Amino acid sequence: MRIRKVAVIGCGLVGSGVSLVTAQAGYEVVFLDRTQRCLDGGLARIRSSLQSRVEKGRMDNGQVKDVLSRITGTTEWEDLAACDIFIECVDEDLAVKKAVFENIDFYAPVHALVATSTSSLCVSELAAVLSRPDRTIGLHFACPVPAMMFVELVEAHCSSKESMSAAREFAESVTRTVILSKDSPGFVVNRLLVPYLMEAIRALETGVASKEDIDEGARKGLGYPLGPFEVLDLVGLDIAYLMSQRLFEETRHARYAPPRLLKEMVVSGFLGRKTGRGFYKYR
Repeated sequence: MRIRKVAVIGCGLVGSGVSLVTAQAGYEVVFLDRTQRCLDGGLARIRSSLQSRVEKGRMDNGQVKDVLSRITGTTEWEDLAACDIFIECVDEDLAVKKAVFENIDFYAPVHALVATSTSSLCVSELAAVLSRPDRTIGLHFACPVPAMMFVELVEAHCSSKESMSAAREFAESVTRTVILSKDSPGFVVNRLLVPYLMEAIRALETGVASKEDIDEGARKGLGYPLGPFEVLDLVGLDIAYLMSQRLFEETRHARYAPPRLLKEMVVSGFLGRKTGRGFYKYR
């Protein structure tokens, strides 16, 4: 199959990033969310990202205008009816994603690929909602999407070879390196990342070192661009908590269990950059 038009459902951090990199690759994108307010927020995030590139000399205003002309925002599912691939980027909540998949099943053309951007949920369980589950695959774009040049292509139990091949071709066309994974808890990246982040929190919780020194150790000692607490604040502590909790429930390995400090921060509303305070404070 040939993909020309892309539907992105969900205007949060991931959905905005997926829409941006897809439009940059030359695809026509229809960007959907439930409310105009959410949609405006997602489009504003895209414009801000493009303007930052102009300021750094990586793009000019003409290129920005060209990218934006390929993105259409909507709150109406009917506007997605001609799309060739549907990429779901809503909250990491199984019930919410299943409701989105039910709408996709109703509005998507029979030939369309259906992708979920989940970082930890079972892709096969979402595929079971569809009348054509063989068209379902996982496309996990890591955050921040414009900066992370890879995508995890997840093969559900029911994914056809044709769907996997078309999804790989699409991911490579938006200049991403493809990592193949089975439909396993955490896939590849979060299977490695979550224990690292949780152990950093435990080290802080038990007084091994300050958050600043742990971050500095990761940057200078391990060569990572960001320390674990900087990553947690960027991703969102609520998202990290959900991923940790879900992986622990699936595997029962203690390395995935969320530390109490993380839970306390989440219930207190200290979620990272998006709330102005996480492990660090932000303006």
